[in-house]
Amino acid sequence: MALSITNNIADKYFSFLSKLDTSSKKMIILRLVESIEVKKKKDNNLRKMFGAWEDERSSDEIISDIKNSRVDKQNSIDF
Repeated sequence: MALSITNNIADKYFSFLSKLDTSSKKMIILRLVESIEVKKKKDNNLRKMFGAWEDERSSDEIISDIKNSRVDKQNSIDF
């Protein structure tokens, strides 16, 4: 959300800023210029954001591999 100011307020800022040294003025100018430059929007491709599953196997083969790789754990604890 951008704020807008009146000429009166701009004059007050200018009177304060005009008292700064040259390097401080340049630093402020650079930051102001950077703040108004249009930045390119990033491509929000879900595959790029989260990755995508890439596999040569069929879905049945993947399911079979998952089921075969399961380990049967026993939840018994000896005290």
